[in-house]
This record gives sequence, structure tokens and C-alpha cells, in this order.
Amino acid sequence: MTIHRPGLPEDLPSGEALWARWALLAAVGATTAEENRGSGYRTGRWIDAEGLHWDDSGCTWWIMSRMGEGRFVLYGEDESSGVKWHEPPIDMLAGGPDWLPYDELRDRLEGYELGCVYWYENGAWARAPYPDGLRDDGLDCGMSGFVERREVLAELSEYVDDTTGGPGAERLLADAEAHRLEPGLLLERLRPNDPDGGPLDPPAVARALALAGLA
Repeated sequence: MTIHRPGLPEDLPSGEALWARWALLAAVGATTAEENRGSGYRTGRWIDAEGLHWDDSGCTWWIMSRMGEGRFVLYGEDESSGVKWHEPPIDMLAGGPDWLPYDELRDRLEGYELGCVYWYENGAWARAPYPDGLRDDGLDCGMSGFVERREVLAELSEYVDDTTGGPGAERLLADAEAHRLEPGLLLERLRPNDPDGGPLDPPAVARALALAGLA
């Protein structure tokens, strides 16, 4: 699936599918140690009461939050974005619905932290209009790892043991996308160690899955 530069709303999968893919990868990598950081600085992918997070500790950070039934907001920044420095300024919130987290978004705008904002309702993504000539808003570099389903599946396969029978990574991902994932089944199918050789943390995985609501 191609993400244009700058991004187009139709480049993104449905809000439910994007949430499921991101949440599943965040969950299988969850650890109690990272949870205990609380409000401290974190990197990688995780889920908390605010929503889903992705921070590579340098070039890109993103948040996706549920805003009610069938509604999501996606915002963040990649260093490739030309939105926040554009002249004349681009109003990233233009046309936004009244349910967006405006206090949070405006705080980040005032701090020059925000690169783009997308919102989802009634089965479709939308964003503010961009001027002709804008080269990039960062959506491609920020979201390609979740938008490209084959990339999600490849990474999930590194956590799932496909050698003992039972549902494999493809089935588990499909169940998550349909929001009918059985957490216990996923936990049974996980390898004992993560791709880097460290031990997985099943209690933390279970708590992340509960927050994600993929069942």
C-alpha cells in the first residue's frame, strides 16, 4: 500500500485495522519494566491510557487515540515533515471535528512539536488541506511500518512460534484486525524470547492486550 508524500487520507487503512496492527506489535513487545516508567521518557511502541505510541528516540514520534465509537485521531511528527515550518503557516486543525483533543494538539503546536494530524470517523480518514508544493508531511516515514500489512506480519512472525501447530501469525493478525483476538491463544503461541533474545513478559503482554481491546 503506497503512502504518498505528503500523505493522503486514503493512504491509511481503516482506523480499526491501523489500531489493531499497531496495538498487536506494541503488546507482544510489552515489558513490566517499561510500564513502570510511568510518565518518564519512553521509546519504541507501547499502549497506555492515552492510546498507542511510537517513538524511535530521534526522528519520529506518533500517537493514535480512540475518541469514541468509530473515531480515532492520529498525530505526530517525522523529521521529513515540512508542515510546521511552511510559509505561509498551515493550519493543521482546519476542518477538524469538535471531538479532537484540541488542548493537547494546540499545546504541541505552540511548542513546534507537531508535524501532521489525521482524524477518522464514519469509516474514513481526513486531514486539513495542504497547499500545492508541500513536499511531505511525514506520514510515510512515520506510519509505513503499520500501513504495510506484510511488514506487520513479518515482525509478528518473529514473536510467534509456528512450529508446534495451531494458529500462526497470519491468523492471529487477522483476528486482531477483526477485533476478535483471543488473548490467551496469542499468549500460548508466543515464543519464550523476543527477536533480540530477551525473555518475553507474558503478564505485560496480557495487560497491553487488555488496554488495546482487540478481543
